[in-house]
Amino acid sequence: MADNPRAQRLAKRIQAIVASAIERQVKDRRLELVTITDTRVTGDLRDATVFYTVRGATLDDEPDYAAAEEALNRARGQLRKTVGDELGVRFTPTLTFELDTVPEASARMEELLARARKRDEELAELKKNAKPAGDADPYKHRSDEADTADSGYRKDA
Repeated sequence: MADNPRAQRLAKRIQAIVASAIERQVKDRRLELVTITDTRVTGDLRDATVFYTVRGATLDDEPDYAAAEEALNRARGQLRKTVGDELGVRFTPTLTFELDTVPEASARMEELLARARKRDEELAELKKNAKPAGDADPYKHRSDEADTADSGYRKDA
C-alpha cells in the first residue's frame, strides 16, 4: 500500500464497499463464501487491488477458488460502478481481485510451531533422565591442583 494517507483511507473505504456489495447486491451463489480481507490502492488512486479468501462450505470441504475468481471477475463491472457511486471521486479506480494467501501461510506456520513445541517437550522429557557423557563434574577443583603439584607438574613451564 502506498504511504499516501489518502490512498490508505480510500483503500479501507473500497474494502467496505466491495464487501457490502458482495453481501447485498451481487446475486451469485459462488460469492457466498468469499471474504474481502484487504485492499490496496496505488499512489495515483487509479488502481485498487482487492484481496479475498474463500471458505469451504464445511470444515472438510475444500474451497472452490476457481469459481470464486470467475464470479468476482464477472461482477467486476457492477462492483466498480457501486464503488464509483459511493466514493464520489473524480476517477473510479479499476478493481483487480487477488487471492489472499496469508491465512493459509499462517495456518502452515501454526502447524510448524506446534510440531516444534511437541519436539521441545520430547527433548525436555529425554533431558530429565540424561546423564553426562564424561565425568559427572568435568571441572577442575583446588584439590585436583594439589595432586598435580605433587606429581612434578609445573604450571609456569
